[in-house]
Amino acid sequence: MTAEPPGLHPGRRVTRALDALNLFLADVRDGLGPYLAIYLLTVRGPSGGWDEATIGTVITIAGIVGLLAQTPMGALMDRTRRKRAVVVAAALAVTLSCAALPFISGFAAVAATQSLAAVAGAVFPPAIAAVTLGIVGPRAFARRVGRNEAFNHAGNAASAALAAGTAVLFGPVVVFWIMAALALLSIGAVLAIPAAAIRDDVARGLGDCGAAGDGPSGWQILLTCRPLLIFAALMACFHLANAAMLPTVGQKLTRVVGQDYATSLMAGCIVAAQCVMVPVAMLVGARAEAWGRKPIFLVAFGVLAARGFLYTVSDAPWWLLGVQALDGVGAGIFGALFPVVIADLTRGTGRFNVSQGAVATAQGLGAALSASLAGQVIVHAGYSAAFATLGAVAAVGFVGYLLLMPETRSGATRPQPEGPRAAASA
Repeated sequence: MTAEPPGLHPGRRVTRALDALNLFLADVRDGLGPYLAIYLLTVRGPSGGWDEATIGTVITIAGIVGLLAQTPMGALMDRTRRKRAVVVAAALAVTLSCAALPFISGFAAVAATQSLAAVAGAVFPPAIAAVTLGIVGPRAFARRVGRNEAFNHAGNAASAALAAGTAVLFGPVVVFWIMAALALLSIGAVLAIPAAAIRDDVARGLGDCGAAGDGPSGWQILLTCRPLLIFAALMACFHLANAAMLPTVGQKLTRVVGQDYATSLMAGCIVAAQCVMVPVAMLVGARAEAWGRKPIFLVAFGVLAARGFLYTVSDAPWWLLGVQALDGVGAGIFGALFPVVIADLTRGTGRFNVSQGAVATAQGLGAALSASLAGQVIVHAGYSAAFATLGAVAAVGFVGYLLLMPETRSGATRPQPEGPRAAASA
């Protein structure tokens, strides 16, 4: 067996810094999410021109801006050798957008700050994946991604618990200050990773050593790899079903229990899900090679579909909290396997990060449309109809993954793009 190339066994300092980066970026990389919906609905309210449909429109605008940035940011991470500086700049942008929100109220201003945060957020997934791959190499990538996701979910749980405890005293606005503080801490974490520890050729998917002759394939890799295109469509379906579920739960809780307790209960929902995600992500990272990617992803789609329909059973806060815990299974699997499947499909092409960005663009489109879809269904047919609609979309995704997506793990028959090596070098 060929030995791992030198430099791909990170020391304790690098491992801890990577752990800290995933911990502190947990909330930052996903944006304000459901907290924004609660804040606008409870603090600004209908008297300020904010209802479910208007909130959904803002989230959709920010989502579209963010998805347009996904592929360029992925390409940037393939090309740049200053990955840490890019993460620092994005974290600063998130900090500014969060700190400004309590002081603005107009639709255009809110949409602008959330769009800025969305562009910055497009940096984090490919950046973390690239830094991770560049540090540990492809052989240890699946296990390390599972560890990344475990720390990511632990960070989400910790920040949500902090929000739950402080929102009672300071109101929903406290979430913005917490996120800004986490963004600043993430800057310290990324700077603690030595630049020399990140092998840039490995980070872009050129193989274990980035050896001479392993030049990057052309942009055709994005259009000629049929499994990559199928995977992109399925990820769009997953997020079309998933993205609006938690914000919709938050809005429903606001109607059921009132604004005084909605933020704390929402934080409780997040904590419950994140506590499930931590062991799920670790398990997936450890067993993805033995079990394969496809059966695990099918579990994620199946649980997501079940979750959508279970929300319709009861309006009781304890029931909604319990069903939301199932998000830990679907999201835990998705986070741990998403970059691994793309790494499988783009191995040796040098287009790992731009492919991540392209697929993330598709999933971002699904997520952006999800908020508007749920908001319009709520306004015209109610919350139960919205949850059932989202669950049905997830069921379609399950069938699509079962019938169309191949297994991609090492040792399986992995379909290749048509002539990736022959594609023009970019």
